[in-house]
Amino acid sequence: MIPQAPPEFKSGFIGIIGRPNVGKSTLMNQLVGQKIAITSPVAQTTRNRLQGILTTPEAQLIFVDTPGIHKPHHQLGEVLVQNAKIAIESVDVVLFVVDGSTACGTGDRYIADLLNRSTTPVILGLNKIDQQPQDSQTIDSSYAQLAKSHEWHTAKFSAKTGVGLPELQQLFIQQLETGPYYYPPDLVTDQPERFIMGELIREQILLLTREEVPHSVAVAIDLVEETSTITRVLATIHVERDSQKGILIGKGGAMLKAIGSAARQQIQKLIAGKVYLELFVKVQPKWRQSRIRLAELGYRVEE
Repeated sequence: MIPQAPPEFKSGFIGIIGRPNVGKSTLMNQLVGQKIAITSPVAQTTRNRLQGILTTPEAQLIFVDTPGIHKPHHQLGEVLVQNAKIAIESVDVVLFVVDGSTACGTGDRYIADLLNRSTTPVILGLNKIDQQPQDSQTIDSSYAQLAKSHEWHTAKFSAKTGVGLPELQQLFIQQLETGPYYYPPDLVTDQPERFIMGELIREQILLLTREEVPHSVAVAIDLVEETSTITRVLATIHVERDSQKGILIGKGGAMLKAIGSAARQQIQKLIAGKVYLELFVKVQPKWRQSRIRLAELGYRVEE
């Protein structure tokens, strides 16, 4: 049940926007206090608009984690970037996350120009301050100039350590209007468990396989069967080439076993119970170039 919000309660949607690999998913996991978005050192990890929910006594903040904005190289890339652009217009506040350990670059300025065409309020967030060099004046001033030219609020934080996040949270609340509970207060995401399971499997593929495999992978959950003692999960990993299938399976099935074991541990944390996980690998040539295949695997342009 969704309760009635008290007087002066604030609520709204916050879009987390930025280049690939600036720490958007790590940030959202920290803010909601639970792992709901996958993270990896591989760029362009996030594919779907994922909503994380943080409810405090004074506000409900709904975070929309978006794919990193980059120059697309295939149909999947175009869908991802288009969805990120749509998110800018469909939220109440945008948090533009940048890598605060390096100076402002052309990719950041490209996104700044996109945001400048929107009327949505923007907060410029400098992440990774724990990785800043001792003399960070040049870095900070490059972003200070960017924020000043667009009249944006700024915040400095570390998504990894949590430093600066309470202040960032208060800045969000200041920007929002009074509003209702959009979701039950104990909910941390609007995504179904099956989706999160698929993402946790994909995360282990990103972490364990070679460079040529990660972006060619999609995971479909075929079956989730619950009993009183165990949850049985069957999933298919889709790749584009036979060579990628060989890498995923590995010698004597060793790689697939390692992926399955690591993913099973993460899924057990998600559902707080014992899991049996069985993985299959299927070749779907050029699935990232096909709108039909993309739709079948859950990648659609958002409305």
